[in-house]
Amino acid sequence: MSSNRLALALALALALAMLSGSGARADGEAPADCAGVTTDRVQARYEGIRDLEVRFTQRSQSVAFSGLGQEMQARGVAQFAKPGRMRWSYEEPEPSLVVSDGETLWIYDPTAKEVQEFPVGEGFLSGTAVQFLLGEGRIRDTYEVKAEGCGEEAVRLFLYPREDATYERLELLVDAERGDVRATGVIDLFGNRTDVVFDALRTNLSPDPASFRFQPGPEDRVLRTAPATPSGEAGGSDSQ
Repeated sequence: MSSNRLALALALALALAMLSGSGARADGEAPADCAGVTTDRVQARYEGIRDLEVRFTQRSQSVAFSGLGQEMQARGVAQFAKPGRMRWSYEEPEPSLVVSDGETLWIYDPTAKEVQEFPVGEGFLSGTAVQFLLGEGRIRDTYEVKAEGCGEEAVRLFLYPREDATYERLELLVDAERGDVRATGVIDLFGNRTDVVFDALRTNLSPDPASFRFQPGPEDRVLRTAPATPSGEAGGSDSQ
């Protein structure tokens, strides 16, 4: 499993998990601008969600291949549960799995029978990403939000990080009336783009906690990566 798949999965998890944050205005007043109203509507829609399951279609386009019309596609099912638990089950183009219980992240390639294991923490995720994965982030505090399509059925929110990040912006396509997020987009610093369209959303299913952990099989090779050292460099890895 490539490191690109790891970065992509975490970025997408951030884009969706951020919706469970508590970003309402402290003074209880809704802002007059379209971007602020839509952001608050998204927050209000998802504030009461404990967990969710959704089918996704993922499309990734690289700047290097943009002129060739090539696009990578993937499909599968994603699950999230507060706090910080997620499971991405890729079905196409090949099976793979990204699982986290909030403390450990596993990326499994069943074809190669190889699993990468990472600690969830600031050694591998920015502090912002960790906050959102734990459901503690606030959109307004973390992002400058702009909007497009105000007055239409769907509004597109553009979220620009206020601090340095590994991506340029996140995008949310939002149902203007209900506040449902129909799709997300992640644009990295090189202009590469990944869009994910969501379908068949189900909430508060109380999934089995065991589904957010991964147990390697006897033939699986496990690659473990140590937490970052105080100097900021990641430690070595071992396998079994």
